[in-house]
Amino acid sequence: MPRFFSTNISDQFVTITGEDAKHISKVLRLKLGNEITVCDAHGYDFKCKITQIISDEVVAQIIEGCPTASEPHTKIKLFQALPKGDKLDFIIQKAVELGIDEIIPVITNRCVSRPDEKSMEKKLARLQRISYEAAKQCGRGKIPCVSPLANFEQAVEMMKTGGTAILFYENASEPLKSILRTRPVNVSIMIGPEGGFEDYEVDYAYKRGVYIASLGSRILRCETAPICAMSNILYELEP
Repeated sequence: MPRFFSTNISDQFVTITGEDAKHISKVLRLKLGNEITVCDAHGYDFKCKITQIISDEVVAQIIEGCPTASEPHTKIKLFQALPKGDKLDFIIQKAVELGIDEIIPVITNRCVSRPDEKSMEKKLARLQRISYEAAKQCGRGKIPCVSPLANFEQAVEMMKTGGTAILFYENASEPLKSILRTRPVNVSIMIGPEGGFEDYEVDYAYKRGVYIASLGSRILRCETAPICAMSNILYELEP
């Protein structure tokens, strides 16, 4: 069944506007009486029947509602050091598919990509759209937020308020499994750029209560590491 997000939901009806409405009428060519699923972006799904279609607006009557079944119980925030090129697009898409709660781009010392404020603002809008499309495609109950760019020190402070904080470092000795033995519900993870973290950055995070963990004996690419980390965390913690 086609799936869409909308925040325009009343007791009996939902309204879909913009590109999604055009997609319903022009691409999918749905008709009055066809059923769709509409999510409120807060973890609740509605089975609906289309009652009105105009050029840029679709109205559907709510048949029934239920909590979204696909949302993980574990809330993971990804603090991702900015990679080169379009790698962040891929990381966001796959992180959303895996169940990420929020993505925070981070500038670290070895980041090659260093966009200015204006270009980052434009980039954030595009990255949020990638999150939206990925969430819609994989049946998520929410659209993970791509937050504004943070520097390394800001990111460490934010991680400390987000539950169990873990920085992944190729020279770490502590396995991830031992850190997760307390079965935390909220986890914040940080992944470095192509060149990895500076030793002083790792030391800075460690002294502020961040766990320093390993993802194994092989050095992973910056776009592989977050997928590996999330998959391992969810495997360990999800029922």
